[in-house]
Amino acid sequence: MNTQVWAVMSGAATPAQATPALKTMKERRATPFGVALCDPPFIKADPEIMKATLFNAGIKENAGIFSHTQSWGVIAEIMQGNGDQAYDYYRAFMPSAYNDRAEIRQVEPYVHCQTTYSKYNVNFGASRVPWLSGTASWAYYSATHWVLGVRPEIEGLRIAPCIPKVWPGFRMTRTFRGKKVKIEVQNPNGVNKGIKSLTIDGQPVEGEVVPTEKIKHNSKIVAILG
Repeated sequence: MNTQVWAVMSGAATPAQATPALKTMKERRATPFGVALCDPPFIKADPEIMKATLFNAGIKENAGIFSHTQSWGVIAEIMQGNGDQAYDYYRAFMPSAYNDRAEIRQVEPYVHCQTTYSKYNVNFGASRVPWLSGTASWAYYSATHWVLGVRPEIEGLRIAPCIPKVWPGFRMTRTFRGKKVKIEVQNPNGVNKGIKSLTIDGQPVEGEVVPTEKIKHNSKIVAILG
């Protein structure tokens, strides 16, 4: 991942500083099959210094589309409020998105793989090493905590979706500190993000965080974007 992007995600920089980096990521590294680790690949480098050259150009760490890191790009775009771009990146590495392109991906359409060939390889789009990856946990985390935006915090449960504008909303149920909570998000104005109103069991909540003490078993949280 670009250093500037990682700096924003780690809290070391403000979102405004990451804009050029995200622009470069989209222009240079984004593909229909995911975001490549780097561009261009390393061709000549001492393997004692740069292990990427142990791999052919366009696979694994040598400018390949490494699945484990895809969610970082998703989260970085969401931190900028770019829900449409974030979901485009998410769909690019989602296994089920390849149900009608199985001949390209070449692995099961229900499992994450470790890596995919990038544009620098004749096998562009083909994936390798399924089942052996930490991708699934990152994919779950980026989808639930950042796209859907339901994140546990010390003070309570943050409701901060950043979704595609065409989504009318969504419903989900999750367990928060032993209590089942039903969450409904409505998007009547077709926006990416921004809480217009937030209630729990019919009572208004200021901001995005529903305080822990207000959450009961089977509580219902309703958020309206706008």
